[in-house]
Amino acid sequence: MLYLKCKCFLFHADVLILQKYMNDNIRAVIPTDIKGLKKVADSSGLFPSEYLDDMISDYFNNAETQDIWFTYIDDGTPVAIGYCAPEKFTDGTYNVLAIGVSQDSQRKGIASKMMQYIEQVVKHKDGRILIVETSTDDAQIGARQLYKHIGYTQEAVIRDFWKEGEDKIVFWKKLLNSSF
Repeated sequence: MLYLKCKCFLFHADVLILQKYMNDNIRAVIPTDIKGLKKVADSSGLFPSEYLDDMISDYFNNAETQDIWFTYIDDGTPVAIGYCAPEKFTDGTYNVLAIGVSQDSQRKGIASKMMQYIEQVVKHKDGRILIVETSTDDAQIGARQLYKHIGYTQEAVIRDFWKEGEDKIVFWKKLLNSSF
C-alpha cells in the first residue's frame, strides 16, 4: 500500500490492517479521494460538498486524531463516504457522523457493507457501542429502515432538532467482542 508512506497515514495503519477481514472495496480515505468524495456528498445529499475540506482536515493533519474516514471504491472511483469518531467523555462509544452513497450506487448493499466495516474498525479499537443519528425527514426513510435491518435499535428522538418539525433519531447498537 503505497500511501502508507504518506505522513498523514502512518497513524491510520491500524484501520488498514482490517482490510483482510473486510470487503476489498472499502478502505481508509486518502487525499486523492477528496474530489470524488465531494461528488458523493453532492449526489447523496449528505452535506454540501464545500464542507468536506474543513470536516476532514483534522484527519489529514493531526497525528493524534481519532477520526475514522472511509470510502467504498468501485472501479477506481469513490462511490460512498463514511465518517465516525469516538464520543467525547465516554468509554468506547463511537458515533457514525456521516454515511452516504452516491445516488447511482444506492440500493446495492453498499451502505450495509460500510456499516459492517465501521463496526469491525470500532471493535478493533475496543469500542463497545456504535450510534448513528438520522432525521425524520422523508428522504431518510431508507436510512432508518437500513439501521433497523442491520440490528440497530431506535434509542431516542429529539424533537425539532434539525429544524422546526424535523426530529433527530438516534440508533444504537452494542458491539459484541469478537476476535479477528
